[in-house]
Amino acid sequence: MAEVEEKGRKPSEESTDESEEEDSVEEPKLKYERLANGVTEILQKDAASCMTVHDKFLALGTHFGKVFLLDIQGNVTQKFEISPVRINQISLDESGEHVGICSEDGKVQVFGLYTREGFHENFDCPVKVVALHPRFSSSNYKQFVTGGNKLLLYERNWLNRWKTSTLHEGEGTINNVQWRANLIAWANNVGVKIYDISTKQRITNVSRDNVSLRPDMYPCSLCWKDNSTLIIGWGSSVKICAVKERDHAEMRDLPSRYVEIVSAFETEFFISGLAPLADQLVNLYFVKENSDHVEEEFRARPRLDIIQPLPEGFEELSSDALTVRNFQENECRDYRLEHSEGESLFYIISPKDIVVAKERDQDDHIDWLLDKKKYEEALMAAEISFKNVKRHEVQKIGMAYINHLVEKGDYDTAARKCQKVLGKNMELWENEVYRFKTIGQLKAISQYLPRGDLRLRPAIYEMILNEFLKTDYEGFATLIREWPGELYNNMTVVQAVADHLKKDPTNSTLLTTLAELYTYDQRYDRALEIYLRLRHKDVYQLIHKHNLFSSIEDKIVLLMDFDKEKAVDMLLDNEDKISTERVVEELRDRPELLHIYLHKLFKRDHHKGQRYHERQIGLYAEYDRPNLLPFLRDSIHCPLEKALEICQERNFVEETVFLLSRMGNCRRALQMIMEELEDVDKAIEFAKEQDDVELWEDLISYSIDKPPFITGLLNNIGTHVDPILLIHRIKEGMEIPNLRDSLVKILHDYNLQILLREGCKKILVADSLSLLQKMHRSQMRGVRVDEGSICESCHTSILPSDMAQNFSVAVFHCRHMFHKECLPSLGTIPGVQFCNICSAKRRGPGSGILEMKK
Repeated sequence: MAEVEEKGRKPSEESTDESEEEDSVEEPKLKYERLANGVTEILQKDAASCMTVHDKFLALGTHFGKVFLLDIQGNVTQKFEISPVRINQISLDESGEHVGICSEDGKVQVFGLYTREGFHENFDCPVKVVALHPRFSSSNYKQFVTGGNKLLLYERNWLNRWKTSTLHEGEGTINNVQWRANLIAWANNVGVKIYDISTKQRITNVSRDNVSLRPDMYPCSLCWKDNSTLIIGWGSSVKICAVKERDHAEMRDLPSRYVEIVSAFETEFFISGLAPLADQLVNLYFVKENSDHVEEEFRARPRLDIIQPLPEGFEELSSDALTVRNFQENECRDYRLEHSEGESLFYIISPKDIVVAKERDQDDHIDWLLDKKKYEEALMAAEISFKNVKRHEVQKIGMAYINHLVEKGDYDTAARKCQKVLGKNMELWENEVYRFKTIGQLKAISQYLPRGDLRLRPAIYEMILNEFLKTDYEGFATLIREWPGELYNNMTVVQAVADHLKKDPTNSTLLTTLAELYTYDQRYDRALEIYLRLRHKDVYQLIHKHNLFSSIEDKIVLLMDFDKEKAVDMLLDNEDKISTERVVEELRDRPELLHIYLHKLFKRDHHKGQRYHERQIGLYAEYDRPNLLPFLRDSIHCPLEKALEICQERNFVEETVFLLSRMGNCRRALQMIMEELEDVDKAIEFAKEQDDVELWEDLISYSIDKPPFITGLLNNIGTHVDPILLIHRIKEGMEIPNLRDSLVKILHDYNLQILLREGCKKILVADSLSLLQKMHRSQMRGVRVDEGSICESCHTSILPSDMAQNFSVAVFHCRHMFHKECLPSLGTIPGVQFCNICSAKRRGPGSGILEMKK
């Protein structure tokens, strides 16, 4: 593995705060490893000068003129002896079937890896670069370029001969060329040019910025991000160029395309290579630093940074310092960065070492989290990534997390994580339980134990219950309620609770828990006994659930003393199990409880307890007078004489008034209202309800010498009695409170009645007119008479067979038809004839005659 220094840390630095260091270190974006196997042996004897990458294989050139084809693990698959001197450039087409090679002694070779065709040429000067057309394998694209002191384009014509043309010369050595689709980009001492092979036009010239740097020592790095985006790195400058189509109106003599620099910025170090990573950029930097002890510079480890280009700068996302072999002896020109677009692999090539960088995957992310003791995040990431594929890996991570939590003393969190981590592994579960027992933390893990389809041995649960029983009665009771009884041996636990009750026989928590255990064991009588003793709220649920009504017939008073409402509702809901007679018998000595029961019975059904209605009168009078009058109103089985006697004895005026009126003694009832209640409004309301003229007379007679009563009568009797009768009887000179308002109200009521009558009259007239018009329209309509119509008297066709003969037909508005001669005699009204069929049923509109003659 290649050694990598993470951003912000140096091997010599030691942090005094470990947690602070862990939080401050960012996770690397890439991981690194050396390309080994055959590469190791090659670089021990030789040195790498160039390399190109294909998705299928690698091609490595050396200083001793050899070219090796390697698999992605670095194993040699083929070897070519090209030249005795340095290989400068290797180019592959998209298919990986053809290779182009150039060397320092001027040799250029282009040949197929699987065919014998090829191009071999020796030039009299070094050839620095070669680039094949990306689709060189196709017969229509047999093109490649070479670069030394000039850029040459080779094209094979239809005679299978190679034609050469010069694309550029005169600006120094061409040290880099990259071909993408129809665009060729190359760099010389002056700048970068782009040539469009399809239109045979040079598009642009991007000048070199760092003119003070030697181009042979700090060569230009070129990289196509896509078919129209070129990335240029030279010295410490980066430019991102977009090739765009020119508008037709602007072309004239200009190329059809132009270049726009969309981003440009300066970096801290010198660029040795560039590669795209999605919308980001991978930079390989050559670094020079000043020594702390020596004033001169020294060569530091190269850096591989991932940056996010911006319109006016960039954002650094990650930065790694790489320890490659002999980095102290390397220059900027000795490093190259090649990449595989298919897998996002980045190859850092130096003379004596090749390091492969790749994006970190989920496994790497999890390993990093574990290394930084971020177990929670690691576990979550593992669950998302592995799911059921690598359950053992998730479990392994989870166990490391649990161990870490236990060591920290966070026992509750450790126990909670057991649910997620241990899953269905019973062996791991039991091991963890015993570990928690050893450290005295059984309570912490108790609430997280499996309790569904997956279960541990009963002894495990009993051990935890025993632990709680020794130290925490409430916790023990909670577990008994939450855990299904099948988890443990019920009798064993019952015996343990009984032993503890010998020491503390009145402990309500233990007694309640014992009742729950008896319930689970179906010993309901024992459980009911405890619940009643404790007056526990669950007693009603126990009775309902297990139908224990036969066991509570003699405990009704006890149940009602505990909770009257629940007890009565339960008794009424189960009358088929405990009869009303039985309940009344049990409550005979507790009349206040008997009243509550009978009152709710009456509310549910006015007839069920009719035999007890007489008794209820006294119970209501004694314990619940507000409900006495509603009871008297609703009951039809209540003896009125008995009720009247009780109400009179207790001087219950309202109830007595109701009973007197119900018994027909309305005058006495009205008298009580006026004399004892002295409530004129109630008296008036009573008189309205009875609607008796004599009662109104009594009311007026009683009120005539009482001004407040007169005021009340004037305000309320206008719609029942003529107010003039009352006004005439008022003594002259009597002062009546609010008389003016009362008279105004009488007049207002009278006016309102007049308006209502007039409104009703208008509506009646309008409706009558509308109906009359409707009847008139109906009677004016024609009546169809045809061959199918028959006489209602002789039941023959209403029309004669010979229409030329004279005939006379009578058609009534009711649609009955007669021959004139078949009509019965005229009715009692002269000149008016009625349909004898309809007149037998009713006499009304629609029975008049329509006469037809011919």
